[in-house]
Amino acid sequence: MTDHAPLRVVQVGAGGMGRAWLSTVAADPDVELVGVVDLDLDAARAGAELAGAPSIPVGRDLPALLADTGAEAVLDITVPVAHHPVTMDALHAGLPVLGEKPAAQTVAEALSLAAAAEATGQLFMVSQSRRYNDQLVAFRQHVRALGAVGGLNTRFAKAPHFGGFREEMDDVLLLDMAIHAFDSARYVLDRDPVSVYCESWNPSWSWYRGDANAAAVFTFEDDVRYVYDGSWCAPGDETSWNGDWRATGAAGSAVWDGDHDPSSIVDGAPGAPAAAPGVGTEIAGSLASFVRAVRTGVVPDGEVHGNVMSLVMVDAAIASARSGQRVVVDDVLEQAHATALEVERDDAVRERLAAWTSVRQALASTHAADRATAA
Repeated sequence: MTDHAPLRVVQVGAGGMGRAWLSTVAADPDVELVGVVDLDLDAARAGAELAGAPSIPVGRDLPALLADTGAEAVLDITVPVAHHPVTMDALHAGLPVLGEKPAAQTVAEALSLAAAAEATGQLFMVSQSRRYNDQLVAFRQHVRALGAVGGLNTRFAKAPHFGGFREEMDDVLLLDMAIHAFDSARYVLDRDPVSVYCESWNPSWSWYRGDANAAAVFTFEDDVRYVYDGSWCAPGDETSWNGDWRATGAAGSAVWDGDHDPSSIVDGAPGAPAAAPGVGTEIAGSLASFVRAVRTGVVPDGEVHGNVMSLVMVDAAIASARSGQRVVVDDVLEQAHATALEVERDDAVRERLAAWTSVRQALASTHAADRATAA
């Protein structure tokens, strides 16, 4: 990618998703794995061997391993409940972090991490891996050619039998899967949400304990509507894992089935928008974007200040489904901000949080200049 030596990384988490990341790290010449952290040391050793680096240090304690390895960055591939403490440890050690989605277990914790990134001057990027799809990039180009956009729709229908924790989760579809579609909708529309009305339910034949179906109508900036209709217990005519998308605008419509190239009809003729640069594929693309951001200071897709809004969409949709009322996104942000201020124990992070007179405005600014100065 550049003339730089490979970026030296420590990965935290060597479970199922962790192994996928370890394989991806091993295949990327711009990255060198120098340590693996996991509470299960056997899993950490197996992960190091999988990555082709069986002799690298492993351990249960991230700060201790960072001190021993000369790492330049941290990959946080842990379960959501661990995202906040692991990322905090890495940022306070003076290292940039690439973390699996969601940014944190709660919006309040995600705001804390955004403030910590500001306080430490380090990059925290969240890996929304389904953003790294050249067909999605092309779909956005088609949508941009429609003129004023009135609406965007996603239909998602799958019937996976995961077993394990997912089948026991509350709000399983919204919490575990819908964030991908919500994040992609923000990307395609290049706008952020204002409010949402959502209903969720569980059909009688569902094998999930929590609600596996949801329908949500989001109002975005400029009065654009985004409609999500999803099910994780829909056997039969299933969609792709990316869902089935349609956008309507003043000049026509654009469609994408999630697996093939998108298309559009603009002013009565097949659309042919200008091509956009490729972004790579899923976690490999996300990792490459992170390395590029660390090396150049360019703010990547997924930088925490922007990514928080995708998590807020999930929380707002769940709040609406439980209350039966339309939920305003800024209300969710302000409540999470108040919680973050109340529980934050780091003085520098609390000072940053307190300086946010408007949470939405604070998130809109990624403080790239601060980070470039610190670097």
